[in-house]
Amino acid sequence: MNASQKLHINKDWCKGCGICVEFCPKDVLQLKDGKIDIKAEDRCIKCKQCEIRCPDFAIFLGGEDEDE
Repeated sequence: MNASQKLHINKDWCKGCGICVEFCPKDVLQLKDGKIDIKAEDRCIKCKQCEIRCPDFAIFLGGEDEDE
């Protein structure tokens, strides 16, 4: 696990299913205006459950300079 990793969201790919919200063990994510949104990134433990569960590949953990 890389400490410099952060969450990246591609809102164009997100269809608002909420699967990532349900599987996040630390309540980091929320649905806002029908799309995924980060509400508390400081609570993220980088378990990648959101990335693994997203059927649309709309959320991932990556380096600070990754494109969203």
